[in-house]
Amino acid sequence: MSSSPVKRISEWFVKPLHDLSPEAKQPVHLTPFELLCLNVKYSQKGLLFAKPSPLENQDFSINTFLDDLRKSLSATLDHYYPLAARLATRKQENPPSYVIYIDPENSPGAKLIYATVEASVSDIIKEDVPKLVHSLFDLNDAIGHDGHTVPLLSIQVTELIDGIFIGGSINHMIGDGTSFWHFMATWSEIFKSKENYGGSISRPPVFDRTILNGSDRFINLPYTNHEQFTERFEVPLNFKERFFHFSSASVSKLKAKANSECNTNKISSLQAVIALLWRCITRARGLANESETGCRLMVSNRRRINPPLSDDYFGNPVHFVKGTAKVSDLMANGIGWAAFLLHQAIVNHDDATVRKWVKSWIESPLIIKMSQMAADLNSIHVGSSPRFDMYGCEFGLGKAVAARSGQTNKGDGKITMYPGREGGGSMDVEICLLPEYMVNFESDEELISALLIK
Repeated sequence: MSSSPVKRISEWFVKPLHDLSPEAKQPVHLTPFELLCLNVKYSQKGLLFAKPSPLENQDFSINTFLDDLRKSLSATLDHYYPLAARLATRKQENPPSYVIYIDPENSPGAKLIYATVEASVSDIIKEDVPKLVHSLFDLNDAIGHDGHTVPLLSIQVTELIDGIFIGGSINHMIGDGTSFWHFMATWSEIFKSKENYGGSISRPPVFDRTILNGSDRFINLPYTNHEQFTERFEVPLNFKERFFHFSSASVSKLKAKANSECNTNKISSLQAVIALLWRCITRARGLANESETGCRLMVSNRRRINPPLSDDYFGNPVHFVKGTAKVSDLMANGIGWAAFLLHQAIVNHDDATVRKWVKSWIESPLIIKMSQMAADLNSIHVGSSPRFDMYGCEFGLGKAVAARSGQTNKGDGKITMYPGREGGGSMDVEICLLPEYMVNFESDEELISALLIK
């Protein structure tokens, strides 16, 4: 792989294909879940494709491909118009009022970048993630509040020697992983339909937020200046990132083992895999037996409230739940014990819990500062999901070779979940650990035994 950096060749700001309706121009209020993300960096996920060979497609042209991407993105933004907008703040001194919302009237567009790099597909898909991958995404330093002045969505298309990487950076105040991959699926759908696209899509996004707040009102934040709640916290990039693959057979065996140990059938595949990782990482860190360790999971509230939100709800209705245990207990018991702790934490996060939290937060808003999250040194933090249909997004290039993420919102103990490329319930897991912990983790016998099951 050449040491030459990624070179940005062109960039465009892409607006919706058609003028917005009067209804779509109305300000979009943000829920407590989304306002919590004012200090959270952009979410970064992308897909790596093999470039068509001359034998496969003699007519392939990167310029034509980029032009088709721009046109189809513009048509997609007709449906996902908030992604082309910016945040706005309305302030009033007497009485004090500080409201942040999405302003579709201010719609400079989503950003689309074309870049090149002298690297190959094989350079990107290494199990030990190269730092080059971080350069395949835009807005590495932006936090949610920056959406007032920078795009809420930026797509970087990087041409490799033998591949194409499409990396998306989305403001976490606008959408979670479910929303991002919903958008990507729609964009892929419109791209592939080309001249057959008639203006309709298979899964229109839902923007109605009233069910989460109990009303469509704007939330009044107790501030007079953004400096009172914003924080730019930089995690040192001294951790290693590595991918591990769990076959469908391995996942099935872990799930069966966890349920058997607890004499239940309620533990999911995901809970079983995360329980294994929690135990292995805790061992790798060499934590004292009397100390406490935690496993923080990001869960969607779409189906946890009653009535449930549509799966097509576009926003960021997510929350963290956490399982905690003494290190000695986590080590003395099997993965079933750890998995059931996680299962209980998720089950207990029900409609009453969510609504109680929303009511409390609206009465006394509190913005998360990332430095507080980083101080939890004994925990692991799990994001994304193997249930996202990442490999269903093809853009005329066939099935992606791999999915990857950028550098944002990572640190020691961050776990990012992906579906395995072959499907069937397999999972890919990206682990971030300090180098000395990664050495121990890679040689953990319990981990190795699970990974060897094919």
